[in-house]
Amino acid sequence: MKIATFNINSIRNRLPRLLEWLKVAKPDAVCLQELRIYHEEFPIDAIRNAGYGALWQGQKPRYNGVAILARGREPVEIRRGLPGDPGDNHARYLEAAVEGIVIGCIYAPNGNPQPGPKFDFKLAWLERLIAHAALLYKSGAPVVLAGDYNVVPAEADIYPTTSYDNDALVQPESRAAFRRLLDQGWLDAIRAQHPTERLYTYWDYMRKRWERDAGLRIDHLLLNRPLAARLADANVDKAVRGKPAASDHAPVWIEVSTDGKAKRASPRKRPRLPHCRVG
Repeated sequence: MKIATFNINSIRNRLPRLLEWLKVAKPDAVCLQELRIYHEEFPIDAIRNAGYGALWQGQKPRYNGVAILARGREPVEIRRGLPGDPGDNHARYLEAAVEGIVIGCIYAPNGNPQPGPKFDFKLAWLERLIAHAALLYKSGAPVVLAGDYNVVPAEADIYPTTSYDNDALVQPESRAAFRRLLDQGWLDAIRAQHPTERLYTYWDYMRKRWERDAGLRIDHLLLNRPLAARLADANVDKAVRGKPAASDHAPVWIEVSTDGKAKRASPRKRPRLPHCRVG
């Protein structure tokens, strides 16, 4: 079973790219983020014609937005939104079951500029995610938390630069929150399969960062123990980012066995790259 996450960066503008990727990659379940639509504007007919059922949550004004797609079936809704803040009306979390796997679709706050209220909201949101994730981890069901976390976990997950030093994505508080999530026992699937390789999932449109491969790894799939035992492979569909009118993110995916007896592909071993910082 193939499960992917893809920050689409406006489903209205990127729908042709999304449908093209679905046809080629054939993921069984997909988490989408940054839909940027009202709820009623979701292109459900086009998604169904592509062979997918869907749950989604839009927002007014047209910010945020998340969706879970399932190939050949309808996702079974579990919850919308993270618990812990009744006043939070951001469309940033959606949870559903697909083929017996619990999938949490995550679009964490960016947090910029920092310091300030947006960064405070980011950290508070991540605290709520950590609390909810602890319950999911212990549920006994296979669980994946997939999405755009807006956190660069370590220096190996960002190109050598000083330009992001003040960005919310790399702050010690952001990284510490992500680390406490992992410390619950979650497996970072991409890092498990690529322990030393620099793999990026996001390249800003500015300053020719795509052309220079000046990327960041901020899209993650975290697996609890029952699902981690079934992990067979994980990677980034980097070429999608280079298409015309592409999102600034690339799809990230895992493959897990359906019989609970995965034969994991050997981790890709490459020389560890220096972590120097340049201007």
